[in-house]
Amino acid sequence: MRISPPAATAAHRWLAGLLLSAASAVAMAQAAQPHVVVLATGGTIAGAGASAANSATYAAAKVPVDKLLAGLPELASVAKVSGEQVFQIASESFTNEHLLKLGQRVSALSKQADVDGIVITHGTDTLEETAYFLNLVVRTNKPIVVVGSMRPGTALSADGALNLYDAVTVAASKDAAGKGVLVTMNDEIQSGRDVSKTINIKTEAFKSQWGPLGMVVEGKNYWFRAPVKRHTANSEFNIDEIQALPAVDIVYGYGNMNTTGIEAYSKAGVKALIHAGTGNGSVAAQAVDSLKALRGKGVQVIRSARVPDGFVLRNAEQPDDKYDWVVAHDLRPQKARILAMVALTKTNDSKELQRIFWEY
Repeated sequence: MRISPPAATAAHRWLAGLLLSAASAVAMAQAAQPHVVVLATGGTIAGAGASAANSATYAAAKVPVDKLLAGLPELASVAKVSGEQVFQIASESFTNEHLLKLGQRVSALSKQADVDGIVITHGTDTLEETAYFLNLVVRTNKPIVVVGSMRPGTALSADGALNLYDAVTVAASKDAAGKGVLVTMNDEIQSGRDVSKTINIKTEAFKSQWGPLGMVVEGKNYWFRAPVKRHTANSEFNIDEIQALPAVDIVYGYGNMNTTGIEAYSKAGVKALIHAGTGNGSVAAQAVDSLKALRGKGVQVIRSARVPDGFVLRNAEQPDDKYDWVVAHDLRPQKARILAMVALTKTNDSKELQRIFWEY
């Protein structure tokens, strides 16, 4: 049977319309997807080993962000994902300048109407410090997720791909909004404030003494608690107003401790010194006078503890009120340093600093 030209034309129009409708539906579905920007900074998640058997011996910061994303086609079903290479370094080499540059970029992206969430790939050594810094200074309710891996992508049982997939899933989720900066690794959703790296050779390296906020399993979030400390949109600090961070360092307490480190930091001109004490932030008798002298020069003395859990009690072990010292509450020394730097951009009053350590 021969189709007349008018009938053929009508059939072609119908088919063209059907194809156009299908294309429009796909375009609309893609447009409706949340837009997640992945900011890459290097680390193990971008690392490569000499063989698949190398899970702990490898070179960090080798794989660029476009290859990381190209290796995860599953992300297309989660969000519209774009990537930027901010740095390509191992995280132990992060400096204050890196923190500032990254924070400013995250802040700028968070203000864009077409950005729904932000993921930062990061080396694990200082990941917790960067996450806490962003938690303090980026004024947004949009999800910000910091992610890393304990094994390079070339290793057997590499954890980076799933960690990154989970991070994008969380960043694309409306229910992750307003919970501060998050860390997503090993199926857990942790608070960037609370979490710390607790071991260097296992994939479940990141833990919080207060427990995870939730879990992410097969692309779905399960929440169990929410952070109560001030963060992000409710913070009094703003990365857009911070041009530089003051010098804050850490001195470690130990048996037979001497005062060489305290005196060296005093001469170096630090603005605050974190004392990572034993037990309840204890200070050795031979170090007390050196710390008192440091405070007499206007340097803030902040008592933290080297133990992994618990918190430092004010006026226990040392008369903090008498010496005009600050206690770090439950912050480990490395995080106490981050908060002290940020706080000192606003105030050098010890009572105000103590308030900030209670609230953040």
